[in-house]
Amino acid sequence: MLTIFLIIVAICNVITFLLYMVDKSRAKRGMWRMSETTLLTAGFFMGSIGAIMGMHLLRHKTKHIKFKILVPLSLGINIGITIGLFVLGIIP
Repeated sequence: MLTIFLIIVAICNVITFLLYMVDKSRAKRGMWRMSETTLLTAGFFMGSIGAIMGMHLLRHKTKHIKFKILVPLSLGINIGITIGLFVLGIIP
């Protein structure tokens, strides 16, 4: 069960990072962009590490106060969910 959980979390983080990468690429080319809600929601669905990496490695959305607050918050929530799953015995 732990292995499956880790694979799911890894996939969520890769997808989130790719969303940030695509949005950054589109921003550079002046193309249609993803909504901020999409990027933030991906972080809250176990993709917070990918969101943080996307912000810092790609230098994307780093000046937006909404992202400075909500992305770290999503990390805290993701950590809390993970701890909760362990405590409840859902993930042995």
